[in-house]
Amino acid sequence: MDERGNTVKCEKILLGFTALFLAFLLVLFFRDRAAMEAAPVTVETETAVSQGSFMPDVSPLDINAAAAEELAVLPGIGEVLAGRIVAYREENGRFLSRKQLLKVAKLGPKAFEQCAGFMRITDGKNPLDATSVHPESYEAAEKLMEKLGITMEDVRRLQKEAKAGGKKAGSLSGKIKDKKKLAGELGIGELTLEDIIRELEKPARDPREDMPALILRSDVLELEDLKPDMVLKGTVRNIVDFGAFVDIGVHQDGLVHISQMTDRFIKHPLEAVSVGDIVDVKVISVDAAKKRIALTMKV
Repeated sequence: MDERGNTVKCEKILLGFTALFLAFLLVLFFRDRAAMEAAPVTVETETAVSQGSFMPDVSPLDINAAAAEELAVLPGIGEVLAGRIVAYREENGRFLSRKQLLKVAKLGPKAFEQCAGFMRITDGKNPLDATSVHPESYEAAEKLMEKLGITMEDVRRLQKEAKAGGKKAGSLSGKIKDKKKLAGELGIGELTLEDIIRELEKPARDPREDMPALILRSDVLELEDLKPDMVLKGTVRNIVDFGAFVDIGVHQDGLVHISQMTDRFIKHPLEAVSVGDIVDVKVISVDAAKKRIALTMKV
């Protein structure tokens, strides 16, 4: 009887220790789970890191000449809206103002706000549409022009002179004694004021205009002059994730796909070229109807 009682007692002690051990494991489990939920989890892959290290190199585009592939990389646009912009242009003719973009299906105020500053419209209704001045700053720009005695016709005239290589506008900065005060009166920041002044001093300036001059072939002037396997020199105008657009002097930039840039593997076109680079390219194909030129740098 005593032996059986001792056995039962031992079993109870073992059960007690087992219960305590299980309880201890449960405490550890819930503590670790709580810590994991509270701490931020960061997962980095090689692809994510490499893509994140590159920023799109986006230059202003002529909305009436840019291809869908170029428009797609602008902030707020993407492939779908880019296609709709081109479709609208083909159906209704050239855009006459930036505000006309709002008539494109599914292009709302938010997308317009993001992309408008990158769009250029030459010979449009409003000469400011050909500048980097954002539409939300037009009112301030017009007030500034009034203070400086400049009219829209003056801006339009200066744009034509700049396009023809004529004289530049005089310095407007010298006419402004206190930029900070004037910016406050116009309800804009001082940096925005300086941007507007620069545009009024030299309307329709292209930030790429300081690129080295390129001597183009005299026998290649139009899209129809291009033939497969023709080797040309061009200037890199825009860089996107999937390639680079190169100006070869035919009023339509050609696309060098990332796979056609170099024989070595690259994750982004910026590993091979930069905006402004002069490169040798060979024509792969020409689609005159869609105004698409496929190029390769593997010459």
